[in-house]
Amino acid sequence: MATKIRLQRHGRKNYAFYPIVIADSRAPRDGRFIERIGSYNPNTNPATVTLNFERALYWVNVGAQPTDTVRTILSNEGVLLMKHLQGGVKKGAFDEAEAQRRFDAWKAGKQQAVDKLRASMATKSELDAKARMEAEVAKNKAKAEEVAKKKAELAAAAAEAEAAAAAEEAPAEEAPAAE
Repeated sequence: MATKIRLQRHGRKNYAFYPIVIADSRAPRDGRFIERIGSYNPNTNPATVTLNFERALYWVNVGAQPTDTVRTILSNEGVLLMKHLQGGVKKGAFDEAEAQRRFDAWKAGKQQAVDKLRASMATKSELDAKARMEAEVAKNKAKAEEVAKKKAELAAAAAEAEAAAAAEEAPAEEAPAAE
């Protein structure tokens, strides 16, 4: 039986997530499968991958063929590297401890790169938020100055109108008294 390691589509329209399954190559995409070994959620940033490493390595070693997308996922998780290192152990190029040391070094470097990316994304988002806040404060300050200017003009116009009304009333009151 030819087996494939592939993705099944689940979720709703425009928001899919994918279980990673081992299935007979003749089975439909979302149909019957032999084993579920993980999941892939591209909706998060960065995409979330959960994978049973040992089972994935087992299935790759017994000849299950991954699809292109799953091959990329397995490569990013280190399953294909471990298969390669196990091949070197079988050939006698190095021992199991050396293979594990190389894999751990690769995994540590990969984790550092992911942490660095997340940190840069976090600082970028913080800087963007700070810039938006400064722009909003400047805009609000300009609007407040405009409103204060308009209020001052209205107050000056009202004071002028009162002064003019008082000036008109004062001579009008005094004029009859003078007669």
